[in-house]
Amino acid sequence: MKTTLSLKPAEVTKNWILIDAEGLVLGRLATIVAQRLRGKHKPQFTPHVDCGDHVVIVNAEKIKLTGNKVGQKLFHYHTGYPGGIKTRTISQRLEGKNPSEVVEKAIERMITRGPLQRAQMRNLHVYAGPAHPHDGQAPVKLDVAALNRKNTAIAKSGV
Repeated sequence: MKTTLSLKPAEVTKNWILIDAEGLVLGRLATIVAQRLRGKHKPQFTPHVDCGDHVVIVNAEKIKLTGNKVGQKLFHYHTGYPGGIKTRTISQRLEGKNPSEVVEKAIERMITRGPLQRAQMRNLHVYAGPAHPHDGQAPVKLDVAALNRKNTAIAKSGV
């Protein structure tokens, strides 16, 4: 009788993947990247082991949103001081000093919480512009736009 294969952390082989986010829809990109980070695309997926790949995302500032999310989606945060609740739209966050954080948070919220999530998120490398320092790892380019025509849906506004 065969048993189910369960990988050990030492047996995991991690690949490097490069994704150009220019013109891609944020939510669709986040689901694809979350699957790659968890390792669910591999036949030897083990739920309790970090068996995902390293993912490098470039041009995060050129991500697209569908519908009216650009002006209507609000993010709330608190400064820590009394009465310090602040609200920003997603377009303000994309135009701010760290636009790659929008992509990171979308992916982070699609992965199960806990210590394994933190380990998997260390394999995500997001850059606002086209340059990245991971050329030495020879990442393989993944064309997310070719996977599904809806991955590059034209947003109603320019953001």
